[in-house]
Amino acid sequence: MVAWVRTDATRDTLTSQGIPAIAYDLDAATGETWPLSRDEVDGTRLFYLAPPPNRGVSDARLDKFLRYLKGNPESFVYISTTGVYGNTNGELVDESTPVNPQTDRAQRRMSAEHMTRIWCVENHARRVVLRVPGIYGPGRIPIARLERGEPFVQIDEAGVTNRIHVDDLVSVCVAVAQNGEARGVYNASDGNSLSSTEFMRRVAKIGMLPMPVEISFEEARLTLSAERLSFLDESRRVSNRRLLLELGITLQYADVEAGIRASL
Repeated sequence: MVAWVRTDATRDTLTSQGIPAIAYDLDAATGETWPLSRDEVDGTRLFYLAPPPNRGVSDARLDKFLRYLKGNPESFVYISTTGVYGNTNGELVDESTPVNPQTDRAQRRMSAEHMTRIWCVENHARRVVLRVPGIYGPGRIPIARLERGEPFVQIDEAGVTNRIHVDDLVSVCVAVAQNGEARGVYNASDGNSLSSTEFMRRVAKIGMLPMPVEISFEEARLTLSAERLSFLDESRRVSNRRLLLELGITLQYADVEAGIRASL
């Protein structure tokens, strides 16, 4: 196993924990400096977790990676987002739901899914796409927002969001790597659909923190950043039925309150 990371500092941290790692900035990659040989790629289980660039509607970073990557991995697992479904006004989506990306951010993920499909067919690799919602866990809950009194949309106007605990996401990644029958798209969600406001209410209660300050959606449009509003404008419930039935996964934190306690 080897982890490919961007900075020397991250490489050194992983190495100190016994995880072999290489540091290489993919954005600066050229064919002459490419760090992976064909022999190092053949037969491997490859996970691609790098996010797309912050601009454009195509994932230029993944495009470069796939152009320079030589070899035939056994499997290629791409971490995508449930954002590709767009806004469904709270209706349930599953893997058969047509994608409808409504932001450039989601368009970049959709383009990446398309790239991996083509590359894996051409290179005879088993392809798995995990569509992941919000990831939470230790250090991944915005406690500072509660402490600063930052506003959240009042609960009766807040849209539905989805999430998964980081430990469960790791378990899902291991499962799709080890199961040679796993292929195609899976929604990697914990099966709970709560608004961000409801989630933060539970965080506040369990962590004995200030309850979230709630404002109307109209007020939110006047005060919150465009990026945060782009998430609030979308509401959907994400089914994880295929993940549980086909992979036989038992989530450790299907109970979101248990996941919050483990995260705090």
